[in-house]
Amino acid sequence: MRLLVLKLGGSILEKLPEKFFEIVGQIHNEKRCLPIIVHGGGPAINEMLERLHIPNKKVDGLRITTESVLEIAEMVMCGQINKHIVSQFQLAGVHACGLSGVDGNLLQTVPADETGKLGFVGEVEKVNTTFLTTFLEAGVLPVISPIGSDRYGQHYNINGDTAAAAVAQALAADLVFVSDIDGIMEEVNGEKKLLTTMDQQQIYEKMSSGAIFGGMVPKVKAAMKGLENGVKRTVILNGLKPEDFEAFIDGKERGTSILLRKETIR
Repeated sequence: MRLLVLKLGGSILEKLPEKFFEIVGQIHNEKRCLPIIVHGGGPAINEMLERLHIPNKKVDGLRITTESVLEIAEMVMCGQINKHIVSQFQLAGVHACGLSGVDGNLLQTVPADETGKLGFVGEVEKVNTTFLTTFLEAGVLPVISPIGSDRYGQHYNINGDTAAAAVAQALAADLVFVSDIDGIMEEVNGEKKLLTTMDQQQIYEKMSSGAIFGGMVPKVKAAMKGLENGVKRTVILNGLKPEDFEAFIDGKERGTSILLRKETIR
């Protein structure tokens, strides 16, 4: 059975149409593939931090996570956002279950930065695939919040893109970043053009030139790392166009496909 990890970006969660959840639900219920959801929550975390007057800084798209920021990130993502997504899928007729990376030791985590500059930002060392596949085999759609824990029980905030890539890598699944844009765009003669494929060399060139920046940096880095370690295919799609997602499932080209090398196009 084809496995598909969908990363739902925090910027799109409030804008995703009902049709998107219905299509994912239909694909799940018909067993055309088995989706696994990993979500972010950046804007909602930003809003709560601002409301509580807690400092909020980022480095290369990664949030510096103090104890206070971690507490808010865990509350917002594991509570408010996770349960909203679960409810949307259940309204679409899907048996969905909300999980965090702490549950079942799902996302076994180590610090992403040994210097401590990023605070409690984690990197997934291992995914408990046995625990995760238990839900898939029971016909349940897992919805995962990217909060993990280490061997000592310390919780960490994990970038949603890197968490999704780690899950896809562990399951040898396809990886879809569901965003509010059609994919990676390039400006040509004053007009924005969709890049349907990008390989590793092109991505590094565009990061160096500043054409890829901010939150897109961890996204493309996660995509490349996943492809190097077992992810079958990675694509960035516009979730506001659910028909694009359905077309992708049916084998049609949509969005921007991330490749290691151009000759690996399938």
